[in-house]
Amino acid sequence: MSLQSSIISLSFLLLLSWLPVTWAEQPSDAEANTETPSGITDYIAMEPPFVTHVGKPDGKLAYLKAAVSLRASQNTTREAVQTHMPRLRHELVMLFGEQTDTDALTTMEGQQALREEAKSRLNNVLDEQQTGEAVTGVLFTEFVVQK
Repeated sequence: MSLQSSIISLSFLLLLSWLPVTWAEQPSDAEANTETPSGITDYIAMEPPFVTHVGKPDGKLAYLKAAVSLRASQNTTREAVQTHMPRLRHELVMLFGEQTDTDALTTMEGQQALREEAKSRLNNVLDEQQTGEAVTGVLFTEFVVQK
């Protein structure tokens, strides 16, 4: 093999090894669409955990303990949540206290429905207070129903 063909082969190999690196740095269309617009994910813990009674008033008392964290996609959401934390906690205490079907709370579907309703109520408060902010998710980091 001549020196010239060795240089051409080496150049070609270097070019091939370089190309995948540049392609890997570019996100695919699917990846770009799944990211939050700001690229931020902030988790805001609502401390202390919630403990309240659940179930029908005339039935046996059951208790719910739920540790809640909120997911936000803007840097400014944390400040709005902290400013309105008493009202946001009030909304969740009322929502948890309204739960009469303790069996539904022990299913994944029931917990998902509760998280969606919690997110809706919290965002209604933030909208009512004209914060311009919204939570993108409600997470239960601890969830216990004692019957």
